[in-house]
Amino acid sequence: MLYPSIDNLLNQVGSKYLLVNVVARRAKEMEATNHYQMKENEYKSSKRIGKALEEVAKDLIHMKHE
Repeated sequence: MLYPSIDNLLNQVGSKYLLVNVVARRAKEMEATNHYQMKENEYKSSKRIGKALEEVAKDLIHMKHE
């Protein structure tokens, strides 16, 4: 089973397309700034995309709807 599950992520974001956009932007931000929302040992994933997905699942990333 994959963590976090797509069902939980879609409850946070609402759309697969928005989820992909948000996670990609967050992963690029992590690469550029080396800033993470959680401690390094709290992440289950070793890749930035997985870490960004975990941050979305834990509701650490908030999106503005314009």
